[in-house]
Amino acid sequence: MKVLLVDDHSLFREGLAHVLAGAEPEITLLQAADCVRALELATAHPDLDLVLLDLNLPGMNGFEGLQRLCDRFPALPVVILSASTRRADMQHALDLGAMGFVPKDATSQQMLQSLRMVLAGGVAVPAALVRKAGVSDWRASLTDRQRDVLALLARGMANKEIARTLDLAEATVKMHVTAIMRLLDVSNRTQAVLAAQRLHLDQ
Repeated sequence: MKVLLVDDHSLFREGLAHVLAGAEPEITLLQAADCVRALELATAHPDLDLVLLDLNLPGMNGFEGLQRLCDRFPALPVVILSASTRRADMQHALDLGAMGFVPKDATSQQMLQSLRMVLAGGVAVPAALVRKAGVSDWRASLTDRQRDVLALLARGMANKEIARTLDLAEATVKMHVTAIMRLLDVSNRTQAVLAAQRLHLDQ
């Protein structure tokens, strides 16, 4: 696995490199202190599996860097690692194409869990930030396709039925269900259905 870490603090990069190497011994970690260098490395290494990107960077800020990475490398998942706990920052990052948002005060285990979720095709959002949201914010956090999947979940459909109804692969439906449960901070399908009822997606 090859990962690009973009952060202007070398001590943080070294600490994270140690954590990642301990969890994934075969990992190759590339490092950049700014977005310009990150774009150069992403271009030079088309086999990258993941980018970890800070928001507060010198020169080109993280949001602009995120947008450029997503535009140039749409298949490359980007996860934001940020000291910010502002929901607006999380939502803006997701809107720009980030596949995850991990606060820098997260534990190593929480961070690794989020990265594994993204590598598996899901979306990793911190539960603490999601819990700050009201029903209207939850609805806004879901993509159109996620709302479609959640509405069919609320009608009691299994993944195979949802896949057939929406003309999707079953594996894609499973990915959406995982992302939905993470976004709504629920741990099973029943809780997701209850959330759908609060969002009035069951009607």
